[in-house]
Amino acid sequence: MSNPSDSPTILLETTDLFFRAKLDGIVMGGVSAGALPADLAVIELGRPDATDRIRALVESGVPVLAFGSHVAAAQLRAARDAGATAVPNSQVE
Repeated sequence: MSNPSDSPTILLETTDLFFRAKLDGIVMGGVSAGALPADLAVIELGRPDATDRIRALVESGVPVLAFGSHVAAAQLRAARDAGATAVPNSQVE
């Protein structure tokens, strides 16, 4: 059994319960966190402050994976411009 303190801490910020369950399953080896510090942040796009949140996390040294609708190209582009790796929802699945 691995030591929980050796597991990465992953900040999940999503309001979509479907994706939350999927992400919790994907994280498996990591520890899901509700706050910082974290080794990785996974952020759902669509919130009005998503780009600002991504920028703040990246500036603090936290890598960010952002996801959103494939038809929201401007949101995905803005997330990339803010320093995140941004992918459509289908790539999260």
